Amino acid sequence: MPAHPDAVAFYTTQSTFSDPGELASHYAGLPSDPAQLARVVRDLMVHRGEAELFRHIHPTDRLHHDAESRYIDDILRIVVGRSAAPLSEPRAVGDRFVGVCRDFALLHCSLLRHHGIPARVRSGFADYFRADAFHCDHVVTEYWDDRRGTWLLADPQLADPALHHAGHVDFDPMDVPRDRFLVAGEAWRAIREGGADRRTFGLHPPEEGPFWGERFVAGNIRLDLAAVNKVETLLWDVWSEDEGKPGEPLPESSRAFYDRVAPVVSGDFSVEAARRLFTEDDVLRTPKTVTCYAPFNGPSLVTLRQGQCSAGGSVPVTGEWGHGSSTGAPVARYRRS
Repeated sequence: MPAHPDAVAFYTTQSTFSDPGELASHYAGLPSDPAQLARVVRDLMVHRGEAELFRHIHPTDRLHHDAESRYIDDILRIVVGRSAAPLSEPRAVGDRFVGVCRDFALLHCSLLRHHGIPARVRSGFADYFRADAFHCDHVVTEYWDDRRGTWLLADPQLADPALHHAGHVDFDPMDVPRDRFLVAGEAWRAIREGGADRRTFGLHPPEEGPFWGERFVAGNIRLDLAAVNKVETLLWDVWSEDEGKPGEPLPESSRAFYDRVAPVVSGDFSVEAARRLFTEDDVLRTPKTVTCYAPFNGPSLVTLRQGQCSAGGSVPVTGEWGHGSSTGAPVARYRRS
């Protein structure tokens, strides 16, 4: 079935975060095939957790600062600043942008949108990075496959077949099975409705720290809802936090709240419904200023670039921004990598 025209128009235009701006000229000459674009992304970036895989030690400044780049134009400035070669040319590991999964997905999304292919960033959990069935916090691209008439999940971090041995990958990275990567809403429903063990979802298992379970998945739902509204923040940008601390159970009122929110961003969801919820809900809508809990650099307040609405104005349904206030206690900190 064809994609809804409104969804096509919405997801083929760049967001404030994915817009290459004056650096769009560097996209010239790149292929339009989604798989080839994923490989371009893979060859420009190295995940900051891949030092051992590449037998490379990331310089401390790059390890600490590259992944704090929220916007694609800033990422591209770093990439072209380290090598003047065309983006189609694979970079030596020492010249690559040192990022996280969100950076791979956002650049892939930017390239797809540049070629008129509807694409969006999705936040969720992958079971293919560990051998113990743990669902790791992860971000991928979702793009429209016009030939098949459906949305597909793609993981550009897996686009180099030579690196597949680093994970447990027995599928096409351009068509990640929906049971191998659960978008955040589906992960929540798997726990709450399907009996999945909440201890198997998070940044790490419970014995390794507090960032796991329902509280962590709830934070991921907020990030995913923002992303499908084209507000693709850093993974450690936080707003409207729930009462309590990492590792503590969510209040029952919060659990009931996410029971209502999760279906809106699950399955073949309604873009209109997701945009309406994001626009109208003060807890879920991304404010102009967020708290950034940078893993290496500590917390700070960050005012985000403004999109289509004027400063202080209300967000229209067609816009990308809101200015709602946080209604929760600011204590649930997500330090994601």
